[in-house]
Amino acid sequence: MKNQAFRARLGFAIAGIGVVWKRERSFRTHCRLAILAIAATIALRPAAIWAALVVLAIGVVLALEAINAALEYLLDHLHPEIAEPIKCAKDAAAGAVLIASLAALGIAALMLVASAPSGL
Repeated sequence: MKNQAFRARLGFAIAGIGVVWKRERSFRTHCRLAILAIAATIALRPAAIWAALVVLAIGVVLALEAINAALEYLLDHLHPEIAEPIKCAKDAAAGAVLIASLAALGIAALMLVASAPSGL
């Protein structure tokens, strides 16, 4: 699979997103929340830096969801039984998603404050 054409690699990436979309409820939930965040950003029309931070936060959360899913798929395949080190790895990956999600909420809260009439 290495050194294939860009179009083929793009197809693999899109297929991967499709797999995560089909299999992961939390990914679908985060995608829906991303749409709401984009709609709120469009409605508020904040400074470009705030819009960029929202887009970046969305990208980080969704990317971490996909990485978390990939890690879980791999670990479940390699070691289907419950093992403490694997549980710790899966929990840590889920924790990374939570940290990014909380940071995204922080960005949203700060954007709302900054967009208020009195500003930040």
